[in-house]
Amino acid sequence: MKNLIFLNLLLLLLVNCNNKDKTKELALKEQQLLEKEKLFAQKEAEYNALLKMRDSIFSTRHSDSIKIIKWPDTIAGSWTGKVICTESNCSDYVVGDQRTDIWEFASDSIQLFTKIINNNNLVRSYSGNFENNEIKLNFKTDSTAKKKVDMNVLLNDISADKIRGTRTIAVDNCLAKFSVELIRSKK
Repeated sequence: MKNLIFLNLLLLLLVNCNNKDKTKELALKEQQLLEKEKLFAQKEAEYNALLKMRDSIFSTRHSDSIKIIKWPDTIAGSWTGKVICTESNCSDYVVGDQRTDIWEFASDSIQLFTKIINNNNLVRSYSGNFENNEIKLNFKTDSTAKKKVDMNVLLNDISADKIRGTRTIAVDNCLAKFSVELIRSKK
């Protein structure tokens, strides 16, 4: 009988030890499962963030897209320009001086510009802007030029066949102002 009790105790001890090992294994497997669930949740969050980013990219306009700009049809093309000096403290420009040129309002895919042509030669090219029914043109010499020249044209009286405004030329330390009148060239 002592042997039987001893055998039962030994069997019970072995079963308990076996249960402890199984409990440890079960706890380890639960821990591994929790880690896998956390990893899956992270991947799911990354995936959802990527989906949101993709949707926002497709739903918004690209800031790096190029907007093609051009002069309105009423302005684009050739105009005969008459420029008269109205004020000057520059030795190069005298009040009353007149000049007649062809002004060609053109554009490429990214900017507006106006070419001034005299005797089939390009005299100058202004960069342009058209806002609030005003044409603003600008020409500036680069930093390597001997004379620092800044020319600004404001054309704010615009009709179908005539455009009027002013041109201001700043050369080094002097200033000259001109009246500008453009008449639509006959095609």
